[in-house]
Amino acid sequence: MGKGDKKSRRGKITNGTYGVRRPRKKKVKTVVKKATTKAKKAKAEAK
Repeated sequence: MGKGDKKSRRGKITNGTYGVRRPRKKKVKTVVKKATTKAKKAKAEAK
């Protein structure tokens, strides 16, 4: 159980592979907030 072991976490890290012992990290989706109604009104009044 070490760097050469294909089934261990340390072995997965050294080989650069993924699996059950070393799952990939999930990407976090970024949420873009829409402009508020106050900001829209301020833009309309400025024109």
